[in-house]
This record gives sequence, C-alpha cells and structure tokens, in this order.
Amino acid sequence: MKSLLNALEEGRLVELPDMDKGKALQYLAHLLEAVPDLSGMPDLYEAMLVRENAQNTALGLGVACPHVRAPGSGEIFCAVGWSPSGIDYGAPDSKKVHLVVMYYIPESHKNVYLKEISGLAAAVRKEGGIASIAAAQDIATVRERLLDWVSTAIEASIPEAKARMIRLEARQAAVEALPAVPAGALDVTTALFVTVNGSRPVVLCQNPELAAALDKADGLGEKLKAQAQFDLGRYKLVCRSSTPYGMGRSLYEYLAIKTA
Repeated sequence: MKSLLNALEEGRLVELPDMDKGKALQYLAHLLEAVPDLSGMPDLYEAMLVRENAQNTALGLGVACPHVRAPGSGEIFCAVGWSPSGIDYGAPDSKKVHLVVMYYIPESHKNVYLKEISGLAAAVRKEGGIASIAAAQDIATVRERLLDWVSTAIEASIPEAKARMIRLEARQAAVEALPAVPAGALDVTTALFVTVNGSRPVVLCQNPELAAALDKADGLGEKLKAQAQFDLGRYKLVCRSSTPYGMGRSLYEYLAIKTA
C-alpha cells in the first residue's frame, strides 16, 4: 500500500464535492493529472470511464478502486476521495461507496497494484467495514483512519514505514485539513513557489495565465508563509506542502483549482 501512503503524504486525499459517480471520478482524475510525473498524459478521465464501463470497480463494503493502465514503466500513483453521504456506484453488494481510491498503473507494476488493493480489502474486512470512515466528521479523521490501515498493512514488509507514519502524522497535525472543492471545479493545476529571505516569491507554473496573475498577486509571500488558502480570480489555491531548505529558503506547493 505504498502508493496509498504516498497519496496521503502528498495531499491527494479530498472530500468529494459531488455524490454523482461521474463527477467524482472526473475530479479524482484531475488530481492525478496534477502529479508532475504524469504531466502530458492523455485524458485520464476518459480512460477511466472506458475501463469503468467495461467493469465496475467497486470492491464492496463501501470501497471502489477505479484505475487506468498505461504501457511502459514508472510509478503507481493514486488519489483518494471520501464521500460522507456515499455514492451510488453500482457496487455488487448494492452498498454506497464512501471511499474511492483511483489508481494510475504502469503495465510493469500491475502485480504491485493487485497486491495493494488486496491489502486495502483485507484492511477493510479486518475493520469490519467502512463504517468508521463513512461516519467521520471531517477529512482529518479519515486521514488518521487510513493511516492506521496503511500502517497495519505495510509495517511488517517495509521497516521504515512506522517512522515515516510518525513524521507524516506530526506534519499533518500542523496543517489544516484540505477543504472540499466546489462542485463546479473544472481543472486542477500545480503551482510551485520559491521564497528566499522574505523576498518576492518566484512562481513556477505551467499555466502562463495563472503564473502571470500570481506574479502580480498582493501579499503573496504572507499567504505562503501562513500556508493559507486563497482565491485568485477563478482559481482557488490550496496549500499542498511546505519544505524549508535553510538559509531562509522555502518551497511551497499549491493546488490551483479552476472553478466555473
């Protein structure tokens, strides 16, 4: 379950903004497309739909694992969506899905993926179902529950996992849980910011229009320092991570979510 742990660590756990299956899958596909290693990939949402229409990916017990496979090698990536109300997913057991884990799988790692979802299914069965996540009051509680499941599944096989969990939990305790994204969200872009001793942040973003707007934004340095969520035109920007490098230098990673 290494890729699930990476998703939790890198901020790819969100509250799904819509109970519609198609819209939920579209939003998670956009999150995956924002992963730098997957930039330039063909439309993941369309590929997900083709596979989903061929075979429903619900595992039962309130969990679904939609996925798309790609030729070649590379890393497995996933994005995780939590639906408090549940999604009518067409699951074989007719239960609503509260946890959607979407995977991008290079062909060379298909066996790793099968082991990962087997571990996830085993964790759900051991828990007695998805009730603790379905009844969670906020996404921070969902994150903690998933961390427990991941820890149980991989601690024996990956010695450093426990230390990594402790570091992640400590960091997450200092970061406000990501808010739900508006139902009208259209796409998600990654924006990076480099600050040096309080100077004007350097903006790194592949969207020229957004990069230009961020360059002119008032109080940008203060917002980054506080890891604050803020709006800029049609974009909602949410802090994903903050990494200090010493000598007054820091790197901030944000998700820029364009809304209708």
